[in-house]
Amino acid sequence: MIKTLDKFAIGESGVVVSVTGERKIKRRLYDMGITNGAEIYLRKKAPLGDPIEVTVRSYELSLRMAEAKLIGLEVTHA
Repeated sequence: MIKTLDKFAIGESGVVVSVTGERKIKRRLYDMGITNGAEIYLRKKAPLGDPIEVTVRSYELSLRMAEAKLIGLEVTHA
């Protein structure tokens, strides 16, 4: 099943299958290690849901929900 990172629940993980958006934003996400095949684990959500904290490539990263909507993942563990 494929869904965007903003739809993940805490504790879910998945493998990146697509990154969409403007060129600048895509480049920024790639530079942070969010590339096809990278595994992402959703660790926390802020009380109002934005931002979220994920683990990618063995480090913690905070993302805005607008950025999370651009990342398509294949769910590996719910």
